[in-house]
Amino acid sequence: MLQQIQEAVAAIRKQISFDPQIGIILGTGLGQLVNKVKVQHSIRYDDIPHFPISTVESHNGRLIFGELGGKQVVVMQGRFHYYEGYNMQQITLPVRVMKLLGIKQLYISNAAGGLNPDHKLADLMALNDHINLLPENPLRGKNLDEFGPRFPDMFKPYDETLLQQAGDIAARLGFRLHKGVYAAVTGPNLETPAEYRYMRVIGADAVGMSTVPEALVARHMNLPVFAVSVITDLCTPEALEHVTIEKVLAAAAMAEPKLTALVEELVSLQTI
Repeated sequence: MLQQIQEAVAAIRKQISFDPQIGIILGTGLGQLVNKVKVQHSIRYDDIPHFPISTVESHNGRLIFGELGGKQVVVMQGRFHYYEGYNMQQITLPVRVMKLLGIKQLYISNAAGGLNPDHKLADLMALNDHINLLPENPLRGKNLDEFGPRFPDMFKPYDETLLQQAGDIAARLGFRLHKGVYAAVTGPNLETPAEYRYMRVIGADAVGMSTVPEALVARHMNLPVFAVSVITDLCTPEALEHVTIEKVLAAAAMAEPKLTALVEELVSLQTI
């Protein structure tokens, strides 16, 4: 695994000379943030050794290098999911690669179902904790001692300073930023009504099919993480209805201006 990570980094270094400060992973229907990036380099995933290829229609497959909010960023335009058939090491390999490229913080976005009755369609929720319901852990197996400890602490998986800054930005921009717990499940099917009730009972505010593996690996490497969900469908008993990918993408598109402004301003505040 370490050799694969190093080979991917070496291949990127051969193609570009760039030292990113912040890594950003874009989720379903949220790819327009790259329009705010002053792009200097773009590399297709299939031009990077050992990188998986995104099979999801709404995900492009490129690493974007450029400037956002006055900082050097690397943006994953398209992420990988367990339901695509990849294992957890493959899904999180790009996070390891970004760390070796030099990032000091990781920002993650996703589309999620809203379990909290306070959520409305296209709301944003910053993660302050998570519940991992995935059947595999990216840290399973031989520990990569070069990156972090065998038993990483997850007392505060999402950075409190970034959470506070994000809340202040949202208030200043005039929209509400919820804070809550994200449950990660396998997918690709959406959940049954009973499963939604179960996840609410165990303490989740939103549910999705990503983010937690990347966050686990980032925290293993002591990278501060900020993660935000776009609420693309409502999963409370009184609001539950048939959901299509078209509806999810439409809700993500509604939220995209808020998310883009939030991430751009949050990046600009950092002193790294």
